[in-house]
Amino acid sequence: MTMIGWASFIAVLAVVAACAKPLGSYMTSVMNGERHVLTPVLGRLEALVYRLSAIDPAEEMPWRQYTAALLVFSATGAVAMYAQLRLQQKLPLNPAGLGPVDPALAFNTAVSFLTNTNWQAYSGESTMSYLTQMTCMTYHNFASAAAGIAVAAAVVRGLVRVQAKTIGNFWADLVRVSLYVLLPLCVVGGLFLVSQGAIQNLKPYEKVEGVQGFSQTLPMGPVASQEIIKQLGTNGGGYFNANSGHPFENPTPLSNFVSMFAIFLIGGAMTYQFGRMAGDQGQGWALFACMSLLFLGGFAALYHFEQVGNPILAAHGVAAAGNMEGKETRFGIATSSLFATITTDASCGAVNAWHDSLTPLGGLVPLFNIMLGEVIFGGVGSGLYGMLLFVVMTVFLAGLMVGRTPEYLGKKIEARDMKYATLGILIPSFAILAGAAWAAVRPSALQSLANAGPHGLSEILYAYSSAVGNNGSAFAGLNADTWFFNNTLGWAMLVGRFFVMVPVLALAGNLAGKKRAAPSPGTFPTDTPLFVGLLSSVILVVGGLTHFPALSLGPIIEHFVMLAGKLY
Repeated sequence: MTMIGWASFIAVLAVVAACAKPLGSYMTSVMNGERHVLTPVLGRLEALVYRLSAIDPAEEMPWRQYTAALLVFSATGAVAMYAQLRLQQKLPLNPAGLGPVDPALAFNTAVSFLTNTNWQAYSGESTMSYLTQMTCMTYHNFASAAAGIAVAAAVVRGLVRVQAKTIGNFWADLVRVSLYVLLPLCVVGGLFLVSQGAIQNLKPYEKVEGVQGFSQTLPMGPVASQEIIKQLGTNGGGYFNANSGHPFENPTPLSNFVSMFAIFLIGGAMTYQFGRMAGDQGQGWALFACMSLLFLGGFAALYHFEQVGNPILAAHGVAAAGNMEGKETRFGIATSSLFATITTDASCGAVNAWHDSLTPLGGLVPLFNIMLGEVIFGGVGSGLYGMLLFVVMTVFLAGLMVGRTPEYLGKKIEARDMKYATLGILIPSFAILAGAAWAAVRPSALQSLANAGPHGLSEILYAYSSAVGNNGSAFAGLNADTWFFNNTLGWAMLVGRFFVMVPVLALAGNLAGKKRAAPSPGTFPTDTPLFVGLLSSVILVVGGLTHFPALSLGPIIEHFVMLAGKLY
């Protein structure tokens, strides 16, 4: 491993940490409905949206009403997107004359962008029109990200409010996040990407002559605007099939660095926002420290195994230069490993190298990151509320160890709270393992695999982990554009999104109605290095115990078989 690789890691983490306080403070003002720096600029537009939508932002909702609003909003968007995908051949801004999207693929894609997954069983440049890319993909990149941040804010309100019956107004939260957080960041970030060479136009596809005499068609389109929200909103996906490895999406090393920074930016800031809203900044920094520690461990492991490379090549006299298969030479092993770690820590799914080409234990890291629930900075909103589920479990275990009623932020964690937290943690794991088990014994699914043996199982495990974890990246050896995978992965995405959100909001509603107990000498502190270590251990143990049997049959056994001289 090189100093350049570690310098890249330190630079990304340092910039995210530096931005956590100012952006977190700003987001606190936004979510509390307070006046802030953009109120004079966009305040009238916010008021107009409320007036046209008949929304009273001061009218707060109990958790059930908040959840119902979330589900209605999500379902309406999915139906509208499905209809447009099926009818895109009749709509404007389709210079390539692309036809309707197949029903199963349209269902999968609509659900994918609704759930902030952005799993793509298609090549964007040969399937989706300009209008579809702008009004379906880009719109849902904003909407799904805003919904996740709104739910996280509602959960924090549930933790910090005392004997309250409400956790906020979903519609107001959605508008404020979209208008004051995502839109301004995307305007700045989009212009930056254009300055680096990312394209942004509505021109027809261009046919050019290559230097060796052959012709090639270059896809055009509104790329930069979709690229920046896919990073900031941890949506993932890509305008082109090559995703962030494509020079029209990710032109330079600087754009690559900014993309990684953007993926972690809002998730990092939300830990500071949590501390501000809780009235105890140490709580927010404790979560940031836990995320950073797990981020370090994942990157160190992935970078090491990619730098070591394939021992079979060394045995045949090939110089050991690491594993460059599936990687862009302009990014190399170091930043490709860093990007893969970040994108699966944060449920983003954007990739600048093919995860299917990673070494067995290198590929284990992004797979395990997703299986942990992607709580390491995590998706926008989903990372914070996913981490808080583990916090609830950790303080419960700590309370059992010292013989006290567990508490967090002065709220007693009781049986009902643990039921909600356990459901939010275990349902995704069940969906991953059940879906992968079904696919592993279905002949039509096995025909979609490019590899046999343990690597083929890893491709299946990664697909269902990515779908349930709302990540969107893939082991590229799996052909997912089949009736079986389009439908089962689509339902897996819905389970991974809403079967976590609903228990989380129920937990928030239950905690909001509780009294707050004053700290006592026996209170277990949750802002110390001891708690950070305990929380990290619980996350790793729960993830490890749940998924280790499946991982041992996939990437782990593939590693030992590779050492014995066999590849798949």
